Amino acid sequence: MNLVLFGPPAAGKGTQAKRLVAERGYVQLSTGDMLRAARASGSHLGQRVAAIMDAGSLVSDEIVIELIEDAMAANKGAPGFIFDGFPRTIPQAEALDALLGRSGQAIDLVIRLQADPEKLIERVSKRFAEEGRADDNPESFKVRLSAYLTQTAPLVAFYEAQGKVRGVDGMADIESVASAIGVVLGG
Repeated sequence: MNLVLFGPPAAGKGTQAKRLVAERGYVQLSTGDMLRAARASGSHLGQRVAAIMDAGSLVSDEIVIELIEDAMAANKGAPGFIFDGFPRTIPQAEALDALLGRSGQAIDLVIRLQADPEKLIERVSKRFAEEGRADDNPESFKVRLSAYLTQTAPLVAFYEAQGKVRGVDGMADIESVASAIGVVLGG
């Protein structure tokens, strides 16, 4: 089972991905984690990633796809993969589909954690006031949320056209969201 978890920042994607890894044995493929690991590895690919990141540039889709391909090959026996942070654009989704298609796989489901943007801003503002997390700065969060809403809308339509999107109330408590995802996954 190959899943894409969609949802705005602070909707709980990371929390739910960790649960799926622990409970179902899926492998979470977080592009951010993979880029940091590649950089730290010192491999040829890691050196390319480091040079790009050090220059302040974005790592190309081709390199990210290469990292995903390597991670999938390293976890051949996994019951499924959770794509986290990728795809973010239609060309990335098409590249991921092509990659998976080469090995007879596909994205099986897109689980969309639906959340009210205004309530997310309230949630993050409260968390920032209580915990002082830098990534929860309300103004920075609004920029990230806006980018998500702009970039992801076309992806939802892309996957809806394939009949793969299932919505889950991302504003519910953690256990309720996990339960709803379990229902979507068939138990």
